Amino acid sequence: MKAADKIPHLRDGENLILFDGVCKLCNAWSNFIIQHDHRRRFRLASVQSPEGQAILAHFAYPTDYFDTMLVVRAGACLEKSEAFFAVMRELGFPWKAACVFSVLPTPFRNWLYDRIALNRYALFGKYDYCALPHPDHAGRYLGSS
Repeated sequence: MKAADKIPHLRDGENLILFDGVCKLCNAWSNFIIQHDHRRRFRLASVQSPEGQAILAHFAYPTDYFDTMLVVRAGACLEKSEAFFAVMRELGFPWKAACVFSVLPTPFRNWLYDRIALNRYALFGKYDYCALPHPDHAGRYLGSS
């Protein structure tokens, strides 16, 4: 977990999920969040967007290579399996039940996460460009109202 001061483009107390905008799996994940985050606890940003790039740089992550989803919460940046479980906890039942796997040792969880993340393009495909949000997703993405 990396902590920081004022995070660019985020209001105090705002939670954010950064995802790879050209990854089909990652786009499916962002659509899943929009569908199941009924309390709107998370906003979204692709790592390729200007906002995503600024936040990556703020937390000293690479801005040209993306191998993990990041969750910015309470001024800190979570990655890999910790980020996944942070999101699932906030979505409530039944998704919170996935957190039962958080009892597994972190190195093992992150190893599993890395297997999927490092092979996501081969397994799920890749867009040639960042997909644009649907009009009914207004306000869910940084940079959109």
